[in-house]
Amino acid sequence: MADTSTGAATPNAKFKPRVFSGIQPSGGLTLGNYLGAIKRFVEMQDQGIETIYCMVDMHAITVWQDPDALKRQTRELAAGYLAAGLDPKKSILFNQSQVSAHAELGWVFNCVARMGWMNRMTQWKDKTSGKDAEKASLGLFAYPSLMAADILLYHATHVPVGEDQKQHVELTRDIATKFNHDYKVDFFPITEPVIEGAATRVMSLRDGTKKMSKSDPSDASRINLTDDADTISKKIRKAKTDAEPLPDSFDALADRPEAKNLVNIYAALAGMTKDAVLAEYAGQGFGAFKPKLADLAVESLSPISTEMARLMQAPDEIDAILGQGADRADAIARPIMERTYDIVGMVRSRR
Repeated sequence: MADTSTGAATPNAKFKPRVFSGIQPSGGLTLGNYLGAIKRFVEMQDQGIETIYCMVDMHAITVWQDPDALKRQTRELAAGYLAAGLDPKKSILFNQSQVSAHAELGWVFNCVARMGWMNRMTQWKDKTSGKDAEKASLGLFAYPSLMAADILLYHATHVPVGEDQKQHVELTRDIATKFNHDYKVDFFPITEPVIEGAATRVMSLRDGTKKMSKSDPSDASRINLTDDADTISKKIRKAKTDAEPLPDSFDALADRPEAKNLVNIYAALAGMTKDAVLAEYAGQGFGAFKPKLADLAVESLSPISTEMARLMQAPDEIDAILGQGADRADAIARPIMERTYDIVGMVRSRR
C-alpha cells in the first residue's frame, strides 16, 4: 500500500495512521468488488495499521431500496467481507447506520462544502442529466459530503478506492482543508487515496471497454462471488477474447481490451505483475490461457462463495459481528464528533 509513515514533514504527522473504506450494500458482489476493493482490504489489515471497513447503507438509500432487500444485501456484503478474509478481531467491521455520528458529521460538512464543488462531481453528472437531476434525491447530490464524513469521522489518513472514487477523496481533502482553515485548527487530516493493484478496475467479460457491473443485464458479463465453481469456470472459458496470441509485454495489449482484462484478472488473482503473467504465456492463445485462468479463479473464489453461503444461513452471527464493530467504531467516532461540535461552537451538555 502507499507509504503510511507519519514523519514531521508530512501534513498528517500528528495523526495516527488509519485506513477507512466502505462499499454500498446494493447487492450482487462481483469479482470486480473483490479484486478492486475487498482483496486489498484484507491485505491492508495485516500491515500493522488500524483498518475500519464499513457497509455504507446510508449511501445506499440515496436511491430507492426495498427495505427487506437492503437488510439482506447488508448481511451479504458483511458475509463477503468475512469470507474473503477480513477478521473482526483485526479490523473494525460495521454498517454505517449503526453509528449516528456519520449523519451528524455529514450535516456539518454539508455546511462546509460548496454547491459548486458538488456540481462538479463526475458521478453526479453521470447519474443525472437535464430533467433527471430534478428528480434525484438531495441525498444523492450530497453523497460526496457524507463520504467525506465517513472518512474524517475516524481521522482516517488513507482510503483504498478505485479510480472512479478518487474525485470524492479529493473532495474530502478540500472539505478537511476548508474546515481547518475556517476554524483555524489542524483537526482533520488531509486523507490520501490509495489506488494500486493489478486489477483496480475489472472489466466486463463480454465487453472489455465496460466496467464489470452487477447491473449489466447479462449475467455472463460478470463473476458473482456467490457463483459456484462450475459457473465460474464456464464464464471464464466463454469470456470474449480475440484470435491473436498473447504478447510478451502488457503495453502491447493497449488496443485489445478483452485480452488486457483477462491478463489483469490473472495477475490480480495470482499476485503477479502483468508482465510476469505475459512472460509465462507469451505466444500462447486463449485456448491455452483461459483454462488456466478458470482454474485459478475457481481456486481463489470457490472458498469465498462457500463460506458466504454458510454465513447467510447464520444471520445472527453476522449481526453480532456488525454490532460489536459498531461499538468499536463509535468509541473512536464519538470523541471526534464531540470535539467537532466544540470547534463549530455548539453548546453540548455533558450527559
